Amino acid sequence: MLTQAYFKQFRLVGLALLFLFLSCKQDSKDSDKVSDMAMSENLLLQAWEGPYGGVPAFDKMKVEDIKQAVEKGMELSLAEIDEIAESEDEPTFVNTIEAYERSGKELNRVFSYYGIMSNNVSTPEFREIQAELAPKLSEYSSKINQNEKLFARIKAVYDASQENPLEADQQRVVDLIYTGFAMNGAELDAEKKKRYAEINKELSSLYTKFSNNVLHDEENYVTYLNEDQLSGLSEGYIKSAAQIAKEKGREGEYAVTNTRSSMDPFLTYSDERELRKQVWTNYYSRGDNGDEYDNNDIIAQILKLRRERVELLGHKNYAEWRLQDRMAKTPENAMELMEAVWPAAIARVAEEVTDMQAVADEKGDDITIEPWDYRYYAEKVRQAKYDLDSDEVKQYLQLDKLREAMFYVAGRLFNYKFEPVAEGSVPVFQEDVKVWEVTDKDSGEHIGLWYLDPYARTGKRSGAWATMYRTHTTFDGKETVLASNNSNFVKPAPGEAVLVSWDDATTFFHEFGHALHFFSSNVKYPTLNGGVRDYTEFQSQLLERWLSTDEVINQYLVHNETGEPIPAELVEKIKKAATFNQGFSTTEYLASALMDMKLHLADPANIDVDKFERETLAELNMPKELPMRHRTPHFGHVFSGEGYATAYYGYMWADVLTSDAGEAFKEAPGGFYDEELAGKLVKYLFAPRNSIDPADAYRLFRGRDAKIEALMRDRGFPVGK
Repeated sequence: MLTQAYFKQFRLVGLALLFLFLSCKQDSKDSDKVSDMAMSENLLLQAWEGPYGGVPAFDKMKVEDIKQAVEKGMELSLAEIDEIAESEDEPTFVNTIEAYERSGKELNRVFSYYGIMSNNVSTPEFREIQAELAPKLSEYSSKINQNEKLFARIKAVYDASQENPLEADQQRVVDLIYTGFAMNGAELDAEKKKRYAEINKELSSLYTKFSNNVLHDEENYVTYLNEDQLSGLSEGYIKSAAQIAKEKGREGEYAVTNTRSSMDPFLTYSDERELRKQVWTNYYSRGDNGDEYDNNDIIAQILKLRRERVELLGHKNYAEWRLQDRMAKTPENAMELMEAVWPAAIARVAEEVTDMQAVADEKGDDITIEPWDYRYYAEKVRQAKYDLDSDEVKQYLQLDKLREAMFYVAGRLFNYKFEPVAEGSVPVFQEDVKVWEVTDKDSGEHIGLWYLDPYARTGKRSGAWATMYRTHTTFDGKETVLASNNSNFVKPAPGEAVLVSWDDATTFFHEFGHALHFFSSNVKYPTLNGGVRDYTEFQSQLLERWLSTDEVINQYLVHNETGEPIPAELVEKIKKAATFNQGFSTTEYLASALMDMKLHLADPANIDVDKFERETLAELNMPKELPMRHRTPHFGHVFSGEGYATAYYGYMWADVLTSDAGEAFKEAPGGFYDEELAGKLVKYLFAPRNSIDPADAYRLFRGRDAKIEALMRDRGFPVGK
């Protein structure tokens, strides 16, 4: 999952691109209440100092500073915007577009701290401030997007460029900025602009409340076990669960937290069926417990407001508006892809359930497979069909070794070298965060810094994501990248290795793919560091493929105790089982993607979200034995902001590209490390970021458009003639 902590893209399209950063502003008269001296001493506003072109002072940030810093940052940014808008000089690319690109640096820096406080180290105190700032931030965004004089100048540059095109990258910037303003109400009349801004303000508060409700349920639903309830669990998991319980004041017990990284292995290995049901229920009921933290009514309000807002712009529904600048272009195209895969996915689920039920019957378990049984019996089937034990595989998947493997891949494909920075030389926001310098292996040129925040903890949102604190640009002097990867692995007991599942290892590579996409940027202008949502997941999904290459397997998959390389016969079992459980993984994802799209295509008037979810799943013939990957009440991709709203399908759209590109590497003389193809990979798919239309970029790499047949082959589904 991608979240980009840089401000240009946020400000350009306001709420439309926000995922976990909410939206933005406040009247300058409120900021005047804070003395200039207090502001000058606010660390969060100050230019970054230190090595590597300056770095955030994460070790000194304070929650009590964030409100003043955001408010002052907005004030400074709006002053810069007004200066551009009020200029009496004829609009040009330099005095309008470049000036716009240059503005807002202070607020951009502040948002690096804001993002950490929101995502990595959230507290009740910060959440109160976040809720207070959300509508002000929305007002700020609207004041820019609805600035008539500013938009008139942007439009003048855009219109002139249609007759006399600019340099390619300049033209791309102009087109993106103009489209972003137009899509966000810049051309509406005064009355509609007023309502548009009001809607954004209401939505910003709802997004904050939604995400905080989910975080509440993740923090407050913990299952505690005693020694008699540990059957089936690995020694490493038990030690971690004991450590977590101890930290929560329950020494002598074992804690299963309400996060995927804790839930997933428990459901896979625990022999205690009733406890599996309890853990499953806690996890999939987040935001849906009928209390003050229930999100169903909030979702209904969000859907109504989103529809009203796009109707002001002349669109029938939110999906039609959102997809106009994506690769899919229309909801119909996105639905066509998903519906092409869905029948094969649920058919495979039926086969998987049949296999699992047979195992249960053979064991004499006297049960019918339920959702909390799926992972458990799937593991039994995996062992029976492929003689493959996931826990055995985990012994060769050490987090530290996987990190080294990622560095190896980055060196082979991108010519990057990762070296840990001297301890204390780069501030971090939590002691578990580590930092590496990224350089070119041959020239030694500094590329950027990579931060890794690997472990789950209270106040950190669940899942895995990549973030940029600073983007690469060159138009105002070269700025190097500050990027981070964030995971929620269960922190091991002291002295123990972090062992992860194959799926978690894949996700680790995936998020690192986002980081490499950041580091490889060669664009001149900040706006071009953005992305098209159904394309930006492609690069990271593609990088997952290198986990299973022989070079990685043979060098970095070693036993955590003996240090012995993973046996060839176990590797062969892993490869043979590559399409195992694809019914589950494809269906749980697709159900969420289809739900996202159908919710936004439906009439939101009087919508009962819980009923809609149930009825839609019934219409889809959703197998009863598994849930959506993200049930609607905790679907943060879609309702904590708008980055993935009607765009969750994008993972599958990107996966078509991924499968097709993967076949290109399979066919290359040098395989996945073929130098010529790797060069094209970097040149056309990673380095351009959003400076080239994604469809054109892919054709430059592959010589043609991607084909869905590659995706079907990848998943072991039937390929139509």
